[in-house]
Amino acid sequence: MIVVFAMAAALWGLGALMKMPRTARLYMIGLLYVGVLFIQIALPVGHPLRMATGESAALWILLGVFAAIAVLYGRVVKGLKTRALVKEKGEAAPVQRSASFSASELERYARHIVLREIGGPGQKALRDAKVLVVGAGGLGAPALQYLAAAGVGTIGVIDDDVVENANLQRQVIHRDQDIGMPKVFSAQAAMLAQNPHVEVRPYHRRLTEDVAEKLVSEYDLVLDGTDNFETRYLANRAAVAMGKPLISGALSQWEGQISVFDPASGTPCYQCIFPEAPAAGLAPSCAEAGVIAPLPGVIGSMMAVEAIKLITGAGQALKGEMLIYDALWGETRKIGLKPRGDCPVCGTGAVGAAAAR
Repeated sequence: MIVVFAMAAALWGLGALMKMPRTARLYMIGLLYVGVLFIQIALPVGHPLRMATGESAALWILLGVFAAIAVLYGRVVKGLKTRALVKEKGEAAPVQRSASFSASELERYARHIVLREIGGPGQKALRDAKVLVVGAGGLGAPALQYLAAAGVGTIGVIDDDVVENANLQRQVIHRDQDIGMPKVFSAQAAMLAQNPHVEVRPYHRRLTEDVAEKLVSEYDLVLDGTDNFETRYLANRAAVAMGKPLISGALSQWEGQISVFDPASGTPCYQCIFPEAPAAGLAPSCAEAGVIAPLPGVIGSMMAVEAIKLITGAGQALKGEMLIYDALWGETRKIGLKPRGDCPVCGTGAVGAAAAR
């Protein structure tokens, strides 16, 4: 029996090294289990293979029953989480919109409508668009404010954090009186106070594997303003899987960067450029390294600009490019980005994962 467990561990480890999806590794272990069960049932008592794999089929059948119960329990929990997400989304009453803009909206968006690159059709596209913002912190705060001000019709915001006093130095969507409130609800209140013509969908929870793709599928594009690599990689995987553009911003101290990742249009994804998360200590958080207060506003506003360009078709989005802004010396520069063929998310390395689904 120890031999079988060793083989299962080896298969799991080998699959992890080959960056195979978790589902594919579970299938391999399932096939190993079926093979062992067949040996126990088909071969006579005392056969060397039966002796090496536990001697009795009853033990393996019992183990299979426990595994089936665990899988069923996991599916039930996942279903309950999905239902909770849908219920949470449904709690925000949708905005009733007429076919045409009201007089108030026409006046509000007049500076957009007179822009040759946007005009009336572009403003309508903004009203019909759905944008998901991951993170309501430093980058999410200005991005959310300007998306709402610009008239993006439906804005989703997901974040599991609450407003803290230390956030207010740079997260300008939140106020002193919001300390202790979930950031998504503080942001929602500020956005609706600024523009009651938009619909805001707050998700007070962390973006996790079990809801990421379903949530992303409901939106036209995603803005990633998170401060941890685990969520960044997850948002990227979900965006690629659903064929949605991902606008990603990052910052530290005096420097920020922004890019639009959209493999569906032939440009790289986030993991093409950052194959692995940096080692501990190489990319300190804002709490550890500090950040100048207006910098998130600069990069977050740029993220909102890129979203508006993608929705309206104006100008040229930062696809296949990364813009880097050095606030300390007032410098900007661009670097070109290329897709990576062996990327496990969007390149040839992703083919096996797609086949395993």
